[in-house]
Amino acid sequence: STLRQITATALKVNRILKSFFRSHGLLLVDFKLEFGLLPDNTLAVIDEISPDTCRLWDARTGEKLDKDRFRFDLGDLLEGYRKVLEKVQGG
Repeated sequence: STLRQITATALKVNRILKSFFRSHGLLLVDFKLEFGLLPDNTLAVIDEISPDTCRLWDARTGEKLDKDRFRFDLGDLLEGYRKVLEKVQGG
């Protein structure tokens, strides 16, 4: 069923993202996915994967590098996003 496909896909994406972010010094706290069906009824992730849709913390310091910076007045939002970009790019 579609629900089983969504669950299996979400679990696979979770494994991939956790591993990817961990390898770049980031802790993936949680994230959201949006799914849709393509014209041929193939299930697809239809949203971005970014600090807007994930909660990401610096694995070493615990610093929040996502939208929580804005929500809880923890510092400049763009600075957090830049840090994520630098880590992902290997900087």
